[in-house]
Amino acid sequence: MKVAFLSDVHANFPALCAALETAQRLGAATVVAAGDLIGSGPHPVEVVRLLMQRGVRAVRGNVERKVLELGSGGKKLKRLLAKKRSGHLAWTAMQLGKAELAWLAALPERLDLTLGGTAVRVVHGSARGDGEYVYPSVTARVLPAMAGEPRPLLLVCGHSHIPFTRRVAGIRVVNCGSVGRPIDGDPRGSFAIVDCRSGEAPRARIVRFAFAAEQVERDLASRGVPPAGASGRPA
Repeated sequence: MKVAFLSDVHANFPALCAALETAQRLGAATVVAAGDLIGSGPHPVEVVRLLMQRGVRAVRGNVERKVLELGSGGKKLKRLLAKKRSGHLAWTAMQLGKAELAWLAALPERLDLTLGGTAVRVVHGSARGDGEYVYPSVTARVLPAMAGEPRPLLLVCGHSHIPFTRRVAGIRVVNCGSVGRPIDGDPRGSFAIVDCRSGEAPRARIVRFAFAAEQVERDLASRGVPPAGASGRPA
């Protein structure tokens, strides 16, 4: 069973469409998302509606959490638009309707799934929190605590925007990277394809794909999205 795992779309609709098309072409039977579907980009409504229409299972990322914490108060959100750190979050909250907000609010912090006989845990950062980063340098000493109990065969995460797959401490670790906001020096988006088969260790690979970055840049400007800032780390 081939499964596409994606993360960190960051309201980039052209990139999400390209990722889903590529996953379908590669034979993915289902798609699961590891959070940060909105924020920073110009297309929060389009992204959420497409994921809802496709029935994509997802977890909540730290950006979804922050947007939901802002609430829907118009005056409060307008005041936050001018803030350097929260302007893009307030803008995102102002775009979303009741249906999109309800879908985001219902997302769990983690998903425990059985796919093709494989025990899979999907989180945004780690099982300890949506703000923790799982990097390619993760060691066998710290990974079990980051994966949580009961220990899965496959741990899927995002948040760092650095795609990789490694087998550590008996766990296949897959960081999806970022569909819509790559930061690792490759301008293409990324996601993971994992082959889950009963009785076998899951096999995973990172997929890179191109998307219409120029369109995203035009929409950022025309829609007046406040900049997300450049702290050196993903939001």
